[in-house]
Amino acid sequence: MTHTIQVVILGLLLGGVYALMASGLTLMFGVMRIVNLAHGAFIVVAAYMAYLLFQGPGWDPFLSLVVIMPAMFLLGVLIYRFLFPPIESSPRFGEMTVLLTFAVALIVEGLLGFFFTGTFRTTDPPYSTEAILIGDLFIPKAQLYASITSLVLLAGLGAFLRLTRTGYAVRATMQNRTAAQIVGVNVRGVSTLSFGIGMALAGASGSLISFLFPFFPNSHWRWIAILLSLIVLGGLGSIKGAVIGALLLAVTAALISDQFGPTWSPMTFFGALFLILLIRPRGLFGQETRV
Repeated sequence: MTHTIQVVILGLLLGGVYALMASGLTLMFGVMRIVNLAHGAFIVVAAYMAYLLFQGPGWDPFLSLVVIMPAMFLLGVLIYRFLFPPIESSPRFGEMTVLLTFAVALIVEGLLGFFFTGTFRTTDPPYSTEAILIGDLFIPKAQLYASITSLVLLAGLGAFLRLTRTGYAVRATMQNRTAAQIVGVNVRGVSTLSFGIGMALAGASGSLISFLFPFFPNSHWRWIAILLSLIVLGGLGSIKGAVIGALLLAVTAALISDQFGPTWSPMTFFGALFLILLIRPRGLFGQETRV
């Protein structure tokens, strides 16, 4: 019993980080209907930024958040303004965003490979190998700190969306883009802001995974596959669904890895993606589309 509790704890801690990674992606889809296949690539970019700040001035990955998040926000604003307005009026906007962001992901991967080669990198702050012992249970400090930081950032995102006028505009745009525009919401401005916030969350995620997992330029494909599974399970555009889906799948993957070996852990996410598309395509908390 103690062993099972231990596995569940580890799964929940990783689930908190997965939730932060998925929240930015589902926010982009909810507001702009952008399926951002480059989200994982920008998470890896942020991990490299954290690595450079750790190796250079010696900044802790948590301290580097104060630089990485604003930098990724500005990058997101520039990317949205430059790439997406020309195709906003297209009847195939959703399909075009898939192709466009796929190309961006390949470009980012190529640039990372050119500057950093394919060597595995990681940051190693002192707490990355430490743990808190509670009886027979242990809680890795790195995963605990990363999960707490993720939950704090998600709580801040929730407060922003529910307690500010700009947050009201973002939620209105997520619910009905045309109706929001009719009542005076600056939809393009909201979209730009939302894309920037999504990129800032990707930046925070990258800083956190820099000491949780080894990374290299091609590793973003692993993350985008997992993240798509999470947001489809929770419901495309639902931040609450992304959080709950991340926690559920992370715990399930941890249990399967413990019982059958780590090779089967990724199959948890792909199996969940297959089943949810087969049984409930809109996900657990997604809105049913009406014609």
